[in-house]
Amino acid sequence: MGSHYRTGMITCANCDTPQFLQITQSRVYFEDGEMINEISETYECTLCGSTGQYAYDDDRDEETVTGDVTLTKERPKFA
Repeated sequence: MGSHYRTGMITCANCDTPQFLQITQSRVYFEDGEMINEISETYECTLCGSTGQYAYDDDRDEETVTGDVTLTKERPKFA
């Protein structure tokens, strides 16, 4: 398996905390049967109902977030 996992923390953009986020869908795509090629996770904030998606592309070594979530490099204010 590949060794990549998020370098930061997924946070709700509206509530400014990761505390109420839950993963509602998670997919891992494999290449050649063993190396992780892409990770896709869909999040929902149980506090405000916002949704967003995190994706990692191994080919480009790139992390992206869309919707009402942000990827932060720092620890949360409220955990």
